[in-house]
Amino acid sequence: MATAVLTISSKNYSSWSLRGWLLCKMAGLEFHEEVMSSDDPSTRAELLLLSPSFLVPCLVHNGIKVWDTLAIAEYLAEIRPEAGLLPKDVAARAHCRAIAGEMHSGFHNLRSALPMNLKAHYPGYSVWSGAQGDVERVCAIWRECLDTYGGPYLFGGLTMADAMYAPVCTRFLTYDVELDSDCAGYCKTVAEWPAMIEWTEAAMLEPEELEELDVEF
Repeated sequence: MATAVLTISSKNYSSWSLRGWLLCKMAGLEFHEEVMSSDDPSTRAELLLLSPSFLVPCLVHNGIKVWDTLAIAEYLAEIRPEAGLLPKDVAARAHCRAIAGEMHSGFHNLRSALPMNLKAHYPGYSVWSGAQGDVERVCAIWRECLDTYGGPYLFGGLTMADAMYAPVCTRFLTYDVELDSDCAGYCKTVAEWPAMIEWTEAAMLEPEELEELDVEF
């Protein structure tokens, strides 16, 4: 019987839900999913980036409630250190926390211009200049990590950083973002991550659609 409950929203659209779900999978936590309908006004506001705070995903474990994705990552790293959500080396741990934090608090142009939509594909999509700077910064982070730690994931093996950047990989694929071979290879690695495959397959079966995020670009 699962002792944890993870509340998420749409698997097709919610990047934060994906991050929290991947973190729980990485930690080996047995959990039950509770899915909020996109018809719920607060859920819809979060998916459309209209909410001032993000309360999904929310993890309840052994009576402890954690509702911020980065807080969930740190909580799981604390209770399941053997899962390796953070690298063993102190310098690598600091680096991992820094880029995870940057993803958590930044890249607003990227989020708004390239919303997560796993079912969609827009070949030849033109990324506007404001978002292009975010794309370039993400790729610089990836290249530095892959060069420093040797891949195939950002810090060699899977860490919380990969969960934080996994939705960006899906965005780059959805919007046909042009990438160099290293970054394209990393996106392919993430797409082939078994937990990512499981989430994507479930997203494809999801009946709910948000017309605002399904417009023809």
